[in-house]
Amino acid sequence: MLEQLQVLNPATEDVIATVPAATAGDVDAAVARAVTAQAKWAAVAPADRARLLRRFADVVDQHLEELAQSEVREAGHLIGNARWEAGNVRDLLLYAAGGAERLNGAQIPAPGGWNVTFHEPLGVVGVIAPWNFPMPIAAWGFAPALAAGNAVVLKPAETTPLTALRLAELALEAGLPEGLFQVLPGEGPVAGNALVEHPDVAKIVFTGSTGVGKQIMAKCADRVKRVTLELGGKSPNVVFADADLEAAADPFAFLDNSGQDCCARTRILVQESVYEEYTALLADAVRAVVVGDPLDEKTRMGPLISRQQIDRVRDFVPDDAEAIRGSAPAGPGFWFPPTVLTGERPDSRAAVEEIFGPVAVLLPFADEQDAVHLANATPYGLSGSIWTRDVGRALRVSSAVRAGNLSVNSHSSVRYWTPFGGYKQSGLGRELGPDALTAFTETKNVFISTEGPAQ
Repeated sequence: MLEQLQVLNPATEDVIATVPAATAGDVDAAVARAVTAQAKWAAVAPADRARLLRRFADVVDQHLEELAQSEVREAGHLIGNARWEAGNVRDLLLYAAGGAERLNGAQIPAPGGWNVTFHEPLGVVGVIAPWNFPMPIAAWGFAPALAAGNAVVLKPAETTPLTALRLAELALEAGLPEGLFQVLPGEGPVAGNALVEHPDVAKIVFTGSTGVGKQIMAKCADRVKRVTLELGGKSPNVVFADADLEAAADPFAFLDNSGQDCCARTRILVQESVYEEYTALLADAVRAVVVGDPLDEKTRMGPLISRQQIDRVRDFVPDDAEAIRGSAPAGPGFWFPPTVLTGERPDSRAAVEEIFGPVAVLLPFADEQDAVHLANATPYGLSGSIWTRDVGRALRVSSAVRAGNLSVNSHSSVRYWTPFGGYKQSGLGRELGPDALTAFTETKNVFISTEGPAQ
Protein backbone atom coordinates (compact mmCIF):
# COMPACT_ATOMS: atom_id res chain seq x y z
CA MET A 1 0.00 0.00 0.00
CA LEU A 2 1.43 3.37 -1.00
CA GLU A 3 1.62 6.20 1.53
CA GLN A 4 2.19 8.83 -1.17
CA LEU A 5 1.08 9.14 -4.79
CA GLN A 6 3.59 10.62 -7.20
CA VAL A 7 2.10 12.78 -9.93
CA LEU A 8 4.12 12.90 -13.15
CA ASN A 9 3.99 15.34 -16.04
CA PRO A 10 3.38 13.00 -19.01
CA ALA A 11 5.21 15.31 -21.41
CA THR A 12 8.45 15.37 -19.38
CA GLU A 13 8.19 12.45 -16.90
CA ASP A 14 9.07 14.91 -14.12
CA VAL A 15 7.48 14.51 -10.68
CA ILE A 16 5.30 17.58 -10.22
CA ALA A 17 3.60 16.70 -6.92
CA THR A 18 3.15 14.10 -4.23
CA VAL A 19 -0.13 13.68 -2.36
CA PRO A 20 -1.09 11.42 0.54
CA ALA A 21 -2.73 8.16 -0.49
CA ALA A 22 -6.00 7.58 1.35
CA THR A 23 -6.39 4.45 3.46
CA ALA A 24 -9.54 2.49 4.24
CA GLY A 25 -9.63 4.35 7.55
CA ASP A 26 -9.55 7.67 5.73
CA VAL A 27 -12.54 6.53 3.66
CA ASP A 28 -14.45 5.56 6.81
CA ALA A 29 -13.83 8.98 8.33
CA ALA A 30 -14.77 10.80 5.14
CA VAL A 31 -18.02 8.87 4.78
CA ALA A 32 -18.92 9.60 8.41
CA ARG A 33 -18.43 13.32 7.74
CA ALA A 34 -20.46 13.02 4.55
CA VAL A 35 -23.39 11.35 6.33
CA THR A 36 -23.63 14.26 8.77
CA ALA A 37 -23.25 16.89 6.06
CA GLN A 38 -25.79 15.23 3.78
CA ALA A 39 -28.55 15.24 6.39
CA LYS A 40 -28.19 19.01 6.71
CA TRP A 41 -27.81 19.56 2.98
CA ALA A 42 -31.00 17.63 2.19
CA ALA A 43 -32.91 19.97 4.52
CA VAL A 44 -31.70 23.05 2.61
CA ALA A 45 -34.37 24.53 0.37
CA PRO A 46 -33.84 23.56 -3.29
CA ALA A 47 -33.51 27.22 -4.31
CA ASP A 48 -30.73 27.71 -1.76
CA ARG A 49 -28.93 24.54 -2.89
CA ALA A 50 -29.13 25.84 -6.44
CA ARG A 51 -27.77 29.23 -5.36
CA LEU A 52 -24.74 27.63 -3.68
CA LEU A 53 -24.03 25.47 -6.72
CA ARG A 54 -24.19 28.52 -8.97
CA ARG A 55 -21.73 30.20 -6.63
CA PHE A 56 -19.49 27.12 -6.91
CA ALA A 57 -19.70 27.48 -10.70
CA ASP A 58 -18.74 31.16 -10.44
CA VAL A 59 -15.68 30.32 -8.32
CA VAL A 60 -14.65 27.64 -10.81
CA ASP A 61 -15.02 30.21 -13.58
CA GLN A 62 -12.67 32.57 -11.72
CA HIS A 63 -10.03 29.81 -11.62
CA LEU A 64 -10.40 28.39 -15.14
CA GLU A 65 -6.84 29.11 -16.24
CA GLU A 66 -5.37 27.73 -13.02
CA LEU A 67 -7.38 24.52 -13.38
CA ALA A 68 -6.49 24.21 -17.06
CA GLN A 69 -2.76 24.64 -16.40
CA SER A 70 -2.96 21.98 -13.69
CA GLU A 71 -4.71 19.62 -16.09
CA VAL A 72 -1.95 20.13 -18.66
CA ARG A 73 0.74 19.31 -16.09
CA GLU A 74 -0.86 16.20 -14.61
CA ALA A 75 -2.73 14.75 -17.62
CA GLY A 76 -0.78 16.03 -20.63
CA HIS A 77 -3.86 17.58 -22.21
CA LEU A 78 -3.56 20.31 -24.81
CA ILE A 79 -4.03 23.71 -23.21
CA GLY A 80 -7.04 24.49 -25.37
CA ASN A 81 -8.70 21.20 -24.43
CA ALA A 82 -7.91 21.75 -20.74
CA ARG A 83 -9.53 25.17 -20.81
CA TRP A 84 -12.64 23.62 -22.34
CA GLU A 85 -12.66 20.92 -19.63
CA ALA A 86 -12.48 23.46 -16.81
CA GLY A 87 -15.28 25.40 -18.45
CA ASN A 88 -17.29 22.22 -18.75
CA VAL A 89 -17.15 21.75 -14.96
CA ARG A 90 -18.58 25.24 -14.57
CA ASP A 91 -21.32 24.51 -17.11
CA LEU A 92 -22.20 21.18 -15.52
CA LEU A 93 -22.64 22.87 -12.14
CA LEU A 94 -24.88 25.53 -13.66
CA TYR A 95 -26.95 22.96 -15.52
CA ALA A 96 -27.33 20.77 -12.43
CA ALA A 97 -28.22 23.77 -10.29
CA GLY A 98 -31.12 24.44 -12.62
CA GLY A 99 -32.49 21.00 -11.85
CA ALA A 100 -32.48 21.33 -8.07
CA GLU A 101 -35.83 23.14 -8.16
CA ARG A 102 -37.25 20.89 -10.86
CA LEU A 103 -37.13 17.47 -9.25
CA ASN A 104 -40.83 17.11 -9.80
CA GLY A 105 -42.82 14.12 -8.73
CA ALA A 106 -46.09 12.97 -10.24
CA GLN A 107 -49.75 12.83 -9.29
CA ILE A 108 -51.14 9.46 -10.36
CA PRO A 109 -54.92 8.87 -10.46
CA ALA A 110 -56.03 6.38 -7.84
CA PRO A 111 -59.52 5.44 -6.59
CA GLY A 112 -60.37 6.64 -3.13
CA GLY A 113 -57.66 9.23 -2.79
CA TRP A 114 -54.60 10.97 -4.17
CA ASN A 115 -51.37 9.24 -5.16
CA VAL A 116 -48.20 11.32 -5.39
CA THR A 117 -44.52 10.58 -5.86
CA PHE A 118 -41.45 12.34 -4.46
CA HIS A 119 -37.76 12.28 -5.41
CA GLU A 120 -35.57 11.99 -2.32
CA PRO A 121 -31.74 11.99 -2.22
CA LEU A 122 -29.93 8.67 -1.85
CA GLY A 123 -27.51 9.89 0.83
CA VAL A 124 -23.77 9.55 0.23
CA VAL A 125 -22.56 8.94 -3.33
CA GLY A 126 -19.10 7.61 -4.19
CA VAL A 127 -17.65 8.84 -7.49
CA ILE A 128 -14.58 7.06 -8.89
CA ALA A 129 -13.20 9.19 -11.73
CA PRO A 130 -10.76 8.25 -14.50
CA TRP A 131 -7.48 9.83 -15.58
CA ASN A 132 -8.41 10.53 -19.20
CA PHE A 133 -10.81 13.42 -18.49
CA PRO A 134 -10.25 14.05 -14.76
CA MET A 135 -12.32 17.21 -14.35
CA PRO A 136 -15.41 16.86 -16.53
CA ILE A 137 -16.14 13.20 -15.84
CA ALA A 138 -15.82 13.78 -12.10
CA ALA A 139 -18.35 16.59 -12.49
CA TRP A 140 -20.71 14.29 -14.41
CA GLY A 141 -21.15 12.57 -11.07
CA PHE A 142 -20.72 15.18 -8.37
CA ALA A 143 -22.71 18.05 -9.95
CA PRO A 144 -26.10 16.28 -10.29
CA ALA A 145 -25.55 14.28 -7.10
CA LEU A 146 -25.06 17.47 -5.07
CA ALA A 147 -27.98 19.19 -6.79
CA ALA A 148 -30.26 16.29 -5.86
CA GLY A 149 -29.36 16.67 -2.18
CA ASN A 150 -26.61 14.09 -1.77
CA ALA A 151 -23.10 14.27 -0.33
CA VAL A 152 -20.20 13.13 -2.53
CA VAL A 153 -16.90 11.40 -1.83
CA LEU A 154 -14.76 11.56 -4.97
CA LYS A 155 -11.79 9.27 -5.58
CA PRO A 156 -9.77 10.58 -8.52
CA ALA A 157 -7.39 8.39 -10.50
CA GLU A 158 -3.98 7.85 -8.92
CA THR A 159 -2.22 9.71 -11.74
CA THR A 160 -4.49 12.78 -11.86
CA PRO A 161 -5.59 13.92 -8.37
CA LEU A 162 -4.59 17.59 -8.49
CA THR A 163 -7.57 19.22 -10.23
CA ALA A 164 -10.00 17.20 -8.11
CA LEU A 165 -8.33 18.35 -4.91
CA ARG A 166 -8.47 21.94 -6.10
CA LEU A 167 -12.16 21.65 -6.99
CA ALA A 168 -12.89 20.50 -3.44
CA GLU A 169 -11.11 23.60 -2.12
CA LEU A 170 -13.08 25.82 -4.47
CA ALA A 171 -16.34 24.23 -3.29
CA LEU A 172 -15.53 25.29 0.27
CA GLU A 173 -14.54 28.75 -0.95
CA ALA A 174 -17.96 29.00 -2.60
CA GLY A 175 -19.69 28.21 0.67
CA LEU A 176 -20.62 24.53 0.33
CA PRO A 177 -20.73 22.91 3.79
CA GLU A 178 -17.72 21.05 5.20
CA GLY A 179 -17.91 17.33 4.51
CA LEU A 180 -20.40 17.65 1.66
CA PHE A 181 -17.92 17.28 -1.22
CA GLN A 182 -14.70 15.50 -0.30
CA VAL A 183 -11.82 14.25 -2.47
CA LEU A 184 -9.73 11.25 -1.43
CA PRO A 185 -6.81 10.41 -3.74
CA GLY A 186 -5.70 6.83 -3.35
CA GLU A 187 -5.12 3.46 -4.92
CA GLY A 188 -8.10 1.72 -6.47
CA PRO A 189 -7.69 -1.54 -4.53
CA VAL A 190 -7.48 0.42 -1.25
CA ALA A 191 -9.44 3.67 -1.26
CA GLY A 192 -11.65 2.74 -4.21
CA ASN A 193 -12.50 -0.65 -2.78
CA ALA A 194 -13.28 0.83 0.65
CA LEU A 195 -15.66 3.31 -0.97
CA VAL A 196 -17.43 0.58 -2.95
CA GLU A 197 -17.81 -1.68 0.08
CA HIS A 198 -18.79 0.97 2.62
CA PRO A 199 -22.30 0.32 3.97
CA ASP A 200 -23.11 4.04 4.19
CA VAL A 201 -22.34 4.75 0.54
CA ALA A 202 -25.64 4.44 -1.31
CA LYS A 203 -24.36 4.56 -4.88
CA ILE A 204 -21.14 4.22 -6.85
CA VAL A 205 -20.49 6.10 -10.09
CA PHE A 206 -17.50 4.59 -11.91
CA THR A 207 -15.83 5.47 -15.19
CA GLY A 208 -12.98 3.25 -16.31
CA SER A 209 -12.14 -0.12 -17.77
CA THR A 210 -14.73 -2.81 -18.35
CA GLY A 211 -12.72 -5.28 -16.26
CA VAL A 212 -12.68 -3.08 -13.17
CA GLY A 213 -16.29 -2.10 -13.79
CA LYS A 214 -17.34 -5.73 -13.61
CA GLN A 215 -15.58 -6.12 -10.27
CA ILE A 216 -17.29 -3.05 -8.88
CA MET A 217 -20.66 -4.18 -10.18
CA ALA A 218 -20.25 -7.56 -8.47
CA LYS A 219 -19.41 -5.92 -5.15
CA CYS A 220 -22.34 -3.53 -5.46
CA ALA A 221 -24.65 -6.43 -6.31
CA ASP A 222 -23.60 -8.24 -3.15
CA ARG A 223 -24.73 -5.19 -1.17
CA VAL A 224 -27.72 -4.28 -3.40
CA LYS A 225 -25.99 -0.95 -4.00
CA ARG A 226 -26.87 1.28 -6.93
CA VAL A 227 -24.22 1.70 -9.58
CA THR A 228 -23.66 3.64 -12.79
CA LEU A 229 -20.87 2.37 -15.02
CA GLU A 230 -19.31 4.13 -17.99
CA LEU A 231 -16.81 1.64 -19.37
CA GLY A 232 -14.80 0.83 -22.48
CA GLY A 233 -15.53 1.41 -26.12
CA LYS A 234 -14.47 0.34 -29.59
CA SER A 235 -16.58 2.73 -31.55
CA PRO A 236 -17.19 2.48 -35.31
CA ASN A 237 -16.78 5.28 -37.81
CA VAL A 238 -18.96 4.11 -40.73
CA VAL A 239 -18.20 5.92 -44.01
CA PHE A 240 -20.53 5.26 -46.94
CA ALA A 241 -19.59 6.02 -50.55
CA ASP A 242 -21.93 9.02 -50.77
CA ALA A 243 -20.37 10.74 -47.73
CA ASP A 244 -18.35 13.93 -47.62
CA LEU A 245 -15.07 12.01 -47.55
CA GLU A 246 -12.88 14.96 -46.59
CA ALA A 247 -15.01 15.69 -43.53
CA ALA A 248 -15.21 12.00 -42.62
CA ALA A 249 -11.41 11.62 -42.86
CA ASP A 250 -10.85 13.74 -39.75
CA PRO A 251 -8.16 11.92 -37.74
CA PHE A 252 -9.35 13.54 -34.53
CA ALA A 253 -12.28 11.16 -34.56
CA PHE A 254 -9.77 8.85 -32.86
CA LEU A 255 -6.87 11.16 -31.91
CA ASP A 256 -8.66 13.51 -29.52
CA ASN A 257 -6.93 13.36 -26.13
CA SER A 258 -4.22 11.21 -27.77
CA GLY A 259 -6.81 8.50 -28.36
CA GLN A 260 -7.42 8.16 -24.62
CA ASP A 261 -11.15 8.53 -25.06
CA CYS A 262 -13.69 5.73 -24.67
CA CYS A 263 -15.73 7.36 -27.49
CA ALA A 264 -12.79 7.35 -29.94
CA ARG A 265 -13.87 6.09 -33.38
CA THR A 266 -11.09 3.48 -33.60
CA ARG A 267 -12.88 1.09 -36.02
CA ILE A 268 -12.94 3.02 -39.30
CA LEU A 269 -15.29 1.20 -41.68
CA VAL A 270 -15.21 2.43 -45.27
CA GLN A 271 -17.29 1.31 -48.24
CA GLU A 272 -15.15 -0.58 -50.76
CA SER A 273 -15.84 1.71 -53.72
CA VAL A 274 -14.22 4.71 -51.95
CA TYR A 275 -11.75 2.83 -49.74
CA GLU A 276 -8.62 3.89 -51.65
CA GLU A 277 -9.71 7.52 -51.98
CA TYR A 278 -10.59 7.73 -48.30
CA THR A 279 -7.33 6.05 -47.26
CA ALA A 280 -5.31 8.62 -49.17
CA LEU A 281 -7.20 11.50 -47.53
CA LEU A 282 -6.80 10.01 -44.08
CA ALA A 283 -3.09 9.31 -44.62
CA ASP A 284 -2.43 12.95 -45.51
CA ALA A 285 -4.38 14.14 -42.47
CA VAL A 286 -2.65 11.74 -40.05
CA ARG A 287 0.82 12.68 -41.26
CA ALA A 288 0.01 16.37 -40.84
CA VAL A 289 -0.89 16.08 -37.14
CA VAL A 290 1.51 18.07 -34.96
CA VAL A 291 2.42 16.10 -31.83
CA GLY A 292 4.32 17.89 -29.08
CA ASP A 293 4.27 20.32 -26.17
CA PRO A 294 0.71 20.54 -24.80
CA LEU A 295 1.21 24.22 -23.94
CA ASP A 296 2.03 25.14 -27.55
CA GLU A 297 -1.15 26.41 -29.23
CA LYS A 298 0.02 24.84 -32.53
CA THR A 299 0.14 21.34 -31.05
CA ARG A 300 -2.74 19.06 -32.05
CA MET A 301 -1.88 15.97 -29.99
CA GLY A 302 -0.05 15.52 -26.71
CA PRO A 303 1.50 12.58 -24.84
CA LEU A 304 -0.11 9.49 -23.35
CA ILE A 305 -0.70 9.49 -19.62
CA SER A 306 1.96 7.04 -18.40
CA ARG A 307 4.66 4.51 -19.17
CA GLN A 308 2.16 1.73 -18.49
CA GLN A 309 -0.23 3.14 -21.09
CA ILE A 310 2.38 3.61 -23.79
CA ASP A 311 3.57 0.03 -23.26
CA ARG A 312 -0.02 -1.17 -23.68
CA VAL A 313 -0.43 0.75 -26.94
CA ARG A 314 2.87 -0.52 -28.33
CA ASP A 315 1.74 -4.07 -27.72
CA PHE A 316 -0.99 -3.58 -30.35
CA VAL A 317 1.33 -2.08 -32.98
CA PRO A 318 4.31 -4.29 -33.91
CA ASP A 319 7.11 -2.62 -35.86
CA ASP A 320 6.27 -4.57 -39.03
CA ALA A 321 2.52 -3.80 -38.96
CA GLU A 322 0.94 -2.44 -42.14
CA ALA A 323 0.06 1.08 -41.08
CA ILE A 324 -0.21 4.77 -41.79
CA ARG A 325 2.08 6.44 -39.26
CA GLY A 326 2.49 10.02 -38.18
CA SER A 327 5.34 11.38 -36.11
CA ALA A 328 6.00 12.03 -32.42
CA PRO A 329 8.81 13.61 -30.38
CA ALA A 330 11.79 11.62 -29.20
CA GLY A 331 13.26 11.86 -25.71
CA PRO A 332 11.48 12.18 -22.34
CA GLY A 333 7.70 11.93 -22.24
CA PHE A 334 5.14 9.28 -23.12
CA TRP A 335 4.90 9.89 -26.86
CA PHE A 336 3.32 7.68 -29.50
CA PRO A 337 2.69 8.65 -33.14
CA PRO A 338 -0.80 8.77 -34.69
CA THR A 339 -1.28 5.36 -36.31
CA VAL A 340 -3.86 3.70 -38.58
CA LEU A 341 -3.50 -0.07 -38.98
CA THR A 342 -4.43 -1.08 -42.53
CA GLY A 343 -3.68 -4.81 -42.61
CA GLU A 344 -5.88 -6.11 -39.81
CA ARG A 345 -8.63 -8.72 -40.00
CA PRO A 346 -12.04 -7.64 -38.63
CA ASP A 347 -11.66 -10.13 -35.78
CA SER A 348 -8.05 -9.32 -34.91
CA ARG A 349 -7.12 -8.19 -31.42
CA ALA A 350 -6.42 -4.62 -32.55
CA ALA A 351 -9.77 -4.47 -34.36
CA VAL A 352 -11.83 -5.74 -31.43
CA GLU A 353 -10.11 -4.70 -28.18
CA GLU A 354 -9.95 -1.19 -26.77
CA ILE A 355 -6.40 0.14 -27.25
CA PHE A 356 -6.89 3.54 -25.58
CA GLY A 357 -4.23 5.30 -27.56
CA PRO A 358 -3.78 7.11 -30.91
CA VAL A 359 -4.37 3.96 -32.96
CA ALA A 360 -7.26 3.09 -35.28
CA VAL A 361 -8.00 0.14 -37.57
CA LEU A 362 -9.17 0.71 -41.17
CA LEU A 363 -11.54 -1.92 -42.58
CA PRO A 364 -13.52 -2.09 -45.86
CA PHE A 365 -17.18 -3.10 -46.11
CA ALA A 366 -19.38 -4.09 -49.06
CA ASP A 367 -22.85 -2.73 -48.35
CA GLU A 368 -25.15 -1.44 -45.64
CA GLN A 369 -25.78 -4.88 -44.12
CA ASP A 370 -22.05 -5.59 -44.00
CA ALA A 371 -21.39 -2.20 -42.40
CA VAL A 372 -23.88 -2.85 -39.61
CA HIS A 373 -22.45 -6.32 -39.03
CA LEU A 374 -18.91 -4.95 -38.67
CA ALA A 375 -20.05 -2.04 -36.50
CA ASN A 376 -21.67 -4.46 -34.06
CA ALA A 377 -18.88 -7.06 -34.12
CA THR A 378 -17.45 -6.00 -30.77
CA PRO A 379 -18.48 -6.50 -27.15
CA TYR A 380 -18.71 -2.74 -26.73
CA GLY A 381 -21.46 -0.28 -27.67
CA LEU A 382 -20.65 3.20 -26.48
CA SER A 383 -20.51 5.56 -29.43
CA GLY A 384 -19.98 5.87 -33.17
CA SER A 385 -20.39 7.95 -36.32
CA ILE A 386 -22.29 7.37 -39.56
CA TRP A 387 -21.31 9.33 -42.66
CA THR A 388 -23.84 9.49 -45.51
CA ARG A 389 -25.96 12.03 -47.40
CA ASP A 390 -28.90 9.58 -47.48
CA VAL A 391 -31.25 10.45 -44.60
CA GLY A 392 -33.06 7.12 -44.83
CA ARG A 393 -29.78 5.21 -44.59
CA ALA A 394 -28.69 7.36 -41.66
CA LEU A 395 -31.86 6.47 -39.77
CA ARG A 396 -31.71 2.76 -40.65
CA VAL A 397 -28.09 2.39 -39.61
CA SER A 398 -28.57 4.47 -36.46
CA SER A 399 -31.36 2.11 -35.47
CA ALA A 400 -29.32 -1.01 -36.26
CA VAL A 401 -26.02 -0.11 -34.58
CA ARG A 402 -26.01 -1.21 -30.94
CA ALA A 403 -24.52 1.82 -29.24
CA GLY A 404 -25.74 4.44 -26.83
CA ASN A 405 -24.45 7.58 -28.58
CA LEU A 406 -24.35 7.98 -32.34
CA SER A 407 -23.61 10.98 -34.55
CA VAL A 408 -24.53 11.37 -38.20
CA ASN A 409 -22.01 13.36 -40.26
CA SER A 410 -20.27 14.35 -37.03
CA HIS A 411 -17.77 12.91 -34.55
CA SER A 412 -19.34 14.53 -31.49
CA SER A 413 -20.51 12.26 -28.66
CA VAL A 414 -20.97 14.18 -25.44
CA ARG A 415 -23.15 17.14 -24.52
CA TYR A 416 -23.97 17.81 -20.88
CA TRP A 417 -27.64 18.46 -21.73
CA THR A 418 -28.20 15.08 -23.46
CA PRO A 419 -28.03 11.53 -22.04
CA PHE A 420 -24.77 9.59 -22.25
CA GLY A 421 -24.07 5.89 -21.69
CA GLY A 422 -23.39 2.58 -23.36
CA TYR A 423 -24.86 -0.69 -24.56
CA LYS A 424 -23.39 -4.14 -23.91
CA GLN A 425 -20.06 -4.06 -22.05
CA SER A 426 -19.72 -0.31 -22.43
CA GLY A 427 -21.65 0.32 -19.27
CA LEU A 428 -24.82 0.50 -17.26
CA GLY A 429 -27.14 3.45 -16.76
CA ARG A 430 -27.07 6.96 -18.20
CA GLU A 431 -25.36 10.16 -17.14
CA LEU A 432 -25.89 13.82 -18.11
CA GLY A 433 -29.02 15.21 -19.73
CA PRO A 434 -32.32 16.32 -18.24
CA ASP A 435 -32.74 13.16 -16.12
CA ALA A 436 -29.28 13.26 -14.53
CA LEU A 437 -30.53 14.31 -11.11
CA THR A 438 -33.15 11.58 -10.84
CA ALA A 439 -30.39 8.96 -11.10
CA PHE A 440 -29.29 10.17 -7.66
CA THR A 441 -32.71 9.90 -6.01
CA GLU A 442 -35.17 7.41 -4.62
CA THR A 443 -38.74 7.62 -5.86
CA LYS A 444 -41.15 7.53 -2.95
CA ASN A 445 -44.83 6.77 -3.57
CA VAL A 446 -47.45 8.12 -1.13
CA PHE A 447 -51.19 7.35 -1.23
CA ILE A 448 -53.51 9.75 0.64
CA SER A 449 -57.02 8.48 1.25
CA THR A 450 -59.85 10.97 0.71
CA GLU A 451 -62.60 8.65 1.83
CA GLY A 452 -64.33 9.78 5.02
CA PRO A 453 -64.90 7.55 8.05
CA ALA A 454 -67.54 4.85 7.70
CA GLN A 455 -71.04 6.04 8.70
